[in-house]
Amino acid sequence: MARRIDLKNLADYRRTQGLNQSAFWSRYGVTQSGGSRYESGRSLPTPVAILVWLRETGRLSDADLEAARKGVAKGTARSN
Repeated sequence: MARRIDLKNLADYRRTQGLNQSAFWSRYGVTQSGGSRYESGRSLPTPVAILVWLRETGRLSDADLEAARKGVAKGTARSN
């Protein structure tokens, strides 16, 4: 059965996973303070929402996110 993700209540979702804000949000390239703002009602940017949805539905792994983060930091893209 697919997990249900409420993108409007990510704080509760994050807590059910036993993660603090830094651990949860850093995988998406978001700072703890940015994640806190999103959890407090600030609109989640569509690109971040897409990443959250893809990862939390199993379509994107933590390794994929980390490789993308490193590639963006270097200013490069590489396919497998």
